[in-house]
Amino acid sequence: GTEVPRPVRRPHLQGASPGPDEQAGGTAQPTDCWEVEATAPQILKSSSAAAKMPLPQTQASGLELHRPQEPVEPHTPAQGARWASSEDAPGAQHEGFRPGLGTLRRALSRASQRASVRASRGDAGLLRLSGRFLFGSLRRTPDNCPAVDQTGVTSEPGPACGRKGSSKAKEDVGRRLSTGAGPEEAKGTSVADLISERQLLAAFERLRHLETGLVTEKASCTFQQDPTGFARRAMDVCLHYDGLAAEIGAIVRETLGPDGVDAAALAELARVVRAEEEAHPEPPADGDFLRTPRRWRQYWEDAVRRSAEERVRQAGAGEAQGAPDAAPDLARLLAELGALVRRDLQKVQREVHPAYAAAGFPAWAAYLRAFHGAVAGRLQELAHDARGCEQLYVLLDWAANVYSSPDFLGSQDQALPSEPLPPLLAPDVWARLEEDYTSFLETKIASCFDGILQLEQSRWAAAEAPEELRGLYHTPLSFDVCMLVAEHVKAAGAISAELEATTLGICARALGLFLHRFEKAFLESGAVTEPNLCASINACEELRTHLLAKFPESFGELEKALGAAARAFQKRLLQGLQGAVQPLFRVLCTKAWLTQDLLQPLMDKVVAFSGLLEHMAPPLAQETLQQVHRYVVREYLAQALRPRERLRGVDRRSGSQKMGLEAQAIGNTFQGLGSEATWLGQAIPCVADILGETYKDDIRRHLETLIRSYPDIRRDHVLAILALRRLGRRRNQHFLRHAQAMLRAAAKAGVSGAAGGRVLFEEIELGTGVDVLVTCI
Repeated sequence: GTEVPRPVRRPHLQGASPGPDEQAGGTAQPTDCWEVEATAPQILKSSSAAAKMPLPQTQASGLELHRPQEPVEPHTPAQGARWASSEDAPGAQHEGFRPGLGTLRRALSRASQRASVRASRGDAGLLRLSGRFLFGSLRRTPDNCPAVDQTGVTSEPGPACGRKGSSKAKEDVGRRLSTGAGPEEAKGTSVADLISERQLLAAFERLRHLETGLVTEKASCTFQQDPTGFARRAMDVCLHYDGLAAEIGAIVRETLGPDGVDAAALAELARVVRAEEEAHPEPPADGDFLRTPRRWRQYWEDAVRRSAEERVRQAGAGEAQGAPDAAPDLARLLAELGALVRRDLQKVQREVHPAYAAAGFPAWAAYLRAFHGAVAGRLQELAHDARGCEQLYVLLDWAANVYSSPDFLGSQDQALPSEPLPPLLAPDVWARLEEDYTSFLETKIASCFDGILQLEQSRWAAAEAPEELRGLYHTPLSFDVCMLVAEHVKAAGAISAELEATTLGICARALGLFLHRFEKAFLESGAVTEPNLCASINACEELRTHLLAKFPESFGELEKALGAAARAFQKRLLQGLQGAVQPLFRVLCTKAWLTQDLLQPLMDKVVAFSGLLEHMAPPLAQETLQQVHRYVVREYLAQALRPRERLRGVDRRSGSQKMGLEAQAIGNTFQGLGSEATWLGQAIPCVADILGETYKDDIRRHLETLIRSYPDIRRDHVLAILALRRLGRRRNQHFLRHAQAMLRAAAKAGVSGAAGGRVLFEEIELGTGVDVLVTCI
């Protein structure tokens, strides 16, 4: 309509005092090219609608940008009304109205806000920055002001930033890109339509052409005659750049959606990002916002990251919506998360990466890092809410074994990025999870041992006989304990070596406490039978064999505890035999004994007892048999050294012969049973030889043999042996001094029967009889 008047320089605008040149009748010269800040409001007329100065709005078809000197297509009446409110506003302004630069800023801000409503939520920052960069750049323009160029035509800001694309638009862009449709074919199409049809490269070239014109106009300062129009056109370019960025984000969001991959759109996206980087390689030295790099590659990476986060958030979302009061099962949630991430990465590898690779875009590494970061964030949240030993282990196991497996992130065609990915869980979070897990594990393992003890007690109460396994008495105790330890150690070792070592220590401590409780409960129960004792001894041996052989460092200290428990059961087993045969020893070495075979009933009980040892583990069976052998020899000697009746003359010689025969019988019996305690064979014969020796000086030789064979013999034992004979005071004193010298020499040399496990005389307690006193005197 009305011709736009040129800006008139008013020296007294808004109360300013005239300059010295004007007072002298001259024309005031601008001291700054951007004195237009004072004159720009004069191009607006005084209508209230024009004072607000809304930027041009567009219909749903979008904003049209026209190159300078390009004829404007006719508008609809509604569009004409909008144009009249902005372009014709200067002619309708009242003379007395002087809006300032703040009015222009507020108008541009309102236009930017209206455009940002249509933009995606993540693109709002780009729209807000455009106006700020615009005014910041305009203030830095140099002072060169040639004639005004009014050929620029404003365009309509449309909904390019908030694209309302349809499936038809997607099909059109695929068809155009596949047939090679370029800028020439899109010459008559508006920039907004090019963006909505996803002809991104053509839209960018159009915007790049407009940007070049604006930069040229700004450099020549021709925009000063119509700064409002220049600002409007610059804002249009910025908004459309932001619309292009928003379309990039929309393409990225749709890539992993259910509709499939639009390879043509991805290739176009890659090309337009590279074109923008070539057009804006680095920020301009003068800070011109039009030539500032848009950083679309970074924006694309952020969009990929947001897309990955949205996809990861979908895992377990359906279950949580269906049952808001019930937390989804962690194992099922992680399985769903793993399946979703693997499926998306396979899609990226097979469909997305080839489309980007055709344009030289590294999509695989970007998506890999994006999903890694998204999964890490989701796992951090799950770790914060994890409770209980099972949930903590499921979380640690998924992070250490499932996610870190070679076929989860990597593939045969696409390798992992050269720069290593950060840890899935931060070190402090991982350490906290392991600490919480081990705390729960201690309680769980102690509870498991309680359950094992309860099972054993229920079996005792039922008076169940132990089973036989490969000929040995067997209890499930050892199997349950070994399975418990192996299961938890294996599970912990699958996560980390440190957690495995910690779990081994927990199991070892818990087993040590359990052995003490089990020993006490069993010995105090009414189920203490010979088969059950053998089965318990076998259980201790099995635990020692398996656990110490497999985990020597962790369970080394348990060898003492296992040995102590086995010896306690063995002692109870021997006590039963001792109670049965002890009365049979009391008739030995008496006058009645000389004419009767009183040893045979005793040996029959020993042979019967040895049958029980056939169901005991070989090492402990041999040890038990040797204990029985030592017990029989020790008790026989105790009866000989503490005789109830003194044998003299013929009875003494007969007794000596009978002792020799019985010593041989005892030795043969135990040898037949398999006893390896051959060192016990000389004790009874030596005493028998001393008792029946007719040449008294040879008694010294028998004493020397006895002392050398059994270093644990003491002076009291020598006196008791000498008391069996009437040797006289001088000879007894001579033999006693010689024996004491030999004992001192043995003690000085460090020879001890206990050191070699050969203890016999030390356990024989002797009273002080009259004969011993006479011998001492």
